[in-house]
Parts: sequence; structure tokens; C-alpha cells
Amino acid sequence: MAEDLRFELAILATVQGFYQKLLRDTLGGDVPIPSGLDEDALRHSERELPNTLTRMYRWLHLLDMAITPAMLRQALTPDTDSEVAEALLRYFVRRREPSDVNRDKTDLIATFLYRHPRVPGQWEQSGYGLDGALPLSPFEIALIEILADTDVPSLPEEHVQLLRRFDPFVEEVNRFRDFNALIDSGMIGRVRELKQWLDSSFYHPGVLATVSAYNTAFGKKFDELFVRALGEIKNFGQALEEMGGTILTTVDGVEVTVEHVAAIEEKQLLQADYGSTFEKFRRVSKLKKELDRRPPIRRSLLTPAGQTTRAVGSAAAAPKAAKAAAAAKAPAKIPVFQPPAITAQQLSAEESKLRRVEESIRVFVRVADPKYRQVVPMRFFNLTLTASEADAYNAAFLEEKSLRADVARTLIRVVSISARISTELEELKRSQKMSSLWKLHADSVVVLLDMASTTTEESGSVAKNAEQNGSGTASRAIHESVKKLRNQSDIAVKTLANVS
Repeated sequence: MAEDLRFELAILATVQGFYQKLLRDTLGGDVPIPSGLDEDALRHSERELPNTLTRMYRWLHLLDMAITPAMLRQALTPDTDSEVAEALLRYFVRRREPSDVNRDKTDLIATFLYRHPRVPGQWEQSGYGLDGALPLSPFEIALIEILADTDVPSLPEEHVQLLRRFDPFVEEVNRFRDFNALIDSGMIGRVRELKQWLDSSFYHPGVLATVSAYNTAFGKKFDELFVRALGEIKNFGQALEEMGGTILTTVDGVEVTVEHVAAIEEKQLLQADYGSTFEKFRRVSKLKKELDRRPPIRRSLLTPAGQTTRAVGSAAAAPKAAKAAAAAKAPAKIPVFQPPAITAQQLSAEESKLRRVEESIRVFVRVADPKYRQVVPMRFFNLTLTASEADAYNAAFLEEKSLRADVARTLIRVVSISARISTELEELKRSQKMSSLWKLHADSVVVLLDMASTTTEESGSVAKNAEQNGSGTASRAIHESVKKLRNQSDIAVKTLANVS
């Protein structure tokens, strides 16, 4: 009896030492150990074994409250001694606390032992039966030995049936070839629910062996697909940055920039607990989807030297951009619209939106396959550009003080305003039942119509100048773009008049 108590105390002392180091690394300092529970006192606690064990369990329970599963995952490294991991497993199985946190920690430790066997490849041998009938995996046999001194729970028949669902799960996981498909499958939630159904049987060696094998298969596939998806996203972000772009797309209403993508720490995410970081993984998946649905971009921009990567869709078009093409027959005047007074603040806010639209279209045109660059995917529609408009967005001379730069800047301005009007009109349709939101979009249309009128007059001067300098092609391109802007403005005026 005394020998059993000494063995149990030795296990708890090992756990305490591991916890102390973990908290020291996390907090940057030692956590004071209660009197009588330090290493020296434990060596001389022969007469007080039962009382010392009780105090030690209480102390470790307190430390447990400060240690999350994510902290435990990061602390268990390939350098961790197997005896320490085995002591942790004995401790948690002895406690069998019916909480998600205790189960998650036990899950992590058992999976760590499976992934890091004392002898490489020892779990890959075929199973055999201890009684000559029931086939056991080598890892389950090892767990039975590790937990031999622990009162493990029995395994009722209904839980045996639940265990049989893990093999099909492993087969399903191995069939995934895409990170988005894995996330959308709901596999993480389904398996977590299944583990909860196992209740206290979760601490049975057979259950831990089955779950650890599944976790390892899932983790390997998850890491493989995530690394591949993140690599494609980062390659795309790098290509955009080289082309002068900053905004990839919008996810959950938030613009994702090149800096955001560059800041994603692959190793940190993979080491974190899936449950606590699932939302981050989901956002990475949604970002990947946004990029995948874009038209193909030039492969030369995204293919590292010596590699072949699937063309990811162009993410340059930020969903906050806008609709159809650009605009119109020369200085054809936009219909007179008598708006309420427009403030400087409204004009400034709309100029910021126009700049984002211009940048989104510019980046798309620069990285898109030449066959697709004249059809820019926007949030609610596809924006169709003329060849001259696409060339303007792709121009490298926009900062020049020259006629060709004036023409290009004019075309870009006309297209961007037309696109913004189209977007706001679509927003108006979708917000008719929400008066406050509808008014915001209506006000934006009013500001855009005012800007369209001014831009039309200015573009007329540029077109006339181009004509006088022998560039009839540039003059006609401006007339064509302004004509489209005029038509879009007509629709906006009628829409506001009708709903008013």
C-alpha cells in the first residue's frame, strides 16, 4: 500500500515539475510552491503520504486552472521526455474530471505519445489479442501498461459502437484534397461531438488509442492542406505587392491586405488548439475561396522558380468596388439633378471609396490573364472595360505631366465613378426595407452624381485637347466612356426620383 502511494506521489511530483516549467516559460518567473510540496519535502514525507497526496492533488488542480489546452499543446515538444507525458496521462486519467478542458488535455497527451513513440514505427505493427481473441493495437497495449495502476472506466457496448465510427472518419479525412472542403465538411465539430458522447469512457485505453490514431491522421492531412492553401495565398499576396497592389479582397466585411496575409504565422496557428483557433482557420478558408473564384491570373506571377502552381483567382478586386463599365460620348452633359447641399466631408469620404475602387481595378487588370482583364469581378456584378480603359488602368505613366497621362487618368476616373454608382444602386435595391441604411446609400448616389457631372465637363476638355493634338483615338475613347457614365447617371436620377 505504501509503495503504491509513493509511486502515485512520484507521478504527481513529475507533473508538478512539468507545470512549473510551463508556467515559468509562460509567465517569465517561478510560481511559489506551497510549503511541504517542494522536491526536498516530498522526499521526506513518508509518514504523511495520504495527507501529502491530498494536498498535492489540490495544488495541481489549482495549477490546472491556469493552464489551457493550447498552452499544453505548445509545451509538449518532440524533446519532451516520454516519462513526463506518461505521468501527465496517468494524472488526468486518475482525475477523470467530466469537463471539456480535462478531456481535451488528456486527448492532447495521448495523441502526443502516439506521435512520438519510444521506438520509431512501433505503433504501425499489426495488432494481436492478449487473450487470443480480441485484436488490440500496439498503442492500446502500451496504454494498458501505462495505466495499469489506474482504475480505468469500463467500456459499455453503446460506446464500443461509437468507436467504430472513427475508421470511416479516417477514410473520409484521407480523401480530402482541398483545405476549403475539409473546413466546410464540419469534420472538426462532428468528431468533437462524438468525443463528448463517449463521456467517462473517453479515458479507457481502447478509446484513447482509437482517438489518438484518428487525431494523428486528421492532423497530418489538416497541416498538409493548410500549408498548401496558405502558401498559395501568400504567393498571390506577394505578386500583388510587386504589382503595386495592397488589397486582396474582403472577408466578413473586412478588407484583407497584403500586410494581413504576410502577418499570418503558419507555425503558430498549427500549434494552437483547433477549437480556439477554428475561426482563424475558417477566415483563411474564406479568403482562399474568394481568391479561387476570380478569373485566372498570369501563372508567371505566382509560380516560384522550379515549381508549378495552380493559378489562383485574381484577388485584386475588392468587394467594396463597384459595377459595370465606364462611360460616354464626349462632353454630353449629365442630366441636371438638384441634390441637397453636399458637404466637404461627404466628398472626402466618397473620394476615399473611389481611390479604393481605382486601386482594386488597377491591380486586377495588371495581374489578370490578358484574356480576362477586361471583365473585372465586383461585389454585385462584372465590370466590363473597353480596351482603352483597361490600358489606362495598366499604364505605368500615370504620374507624368503629359497628354497621354491626362487621357489615362480621365478614363480611370470616369470608370470608377460609373462603377461606384452601379454599386450604390444595387445597395439601394437591397436596403429598401431599412430606411436608415437606404438613406445612406441614396446620399452616396447624390454625391456621385455631382462628381459625375463635374468629371464629364473636365473629360470634355481633355477629349478636345487630344483631338487638337492629333490623337483622335484617345478622344473617341473618352467619348465612349463618358457615354456609359451618362447612361448610368440617367438610371440613378430616375431611381432616386421614383423612390422619392
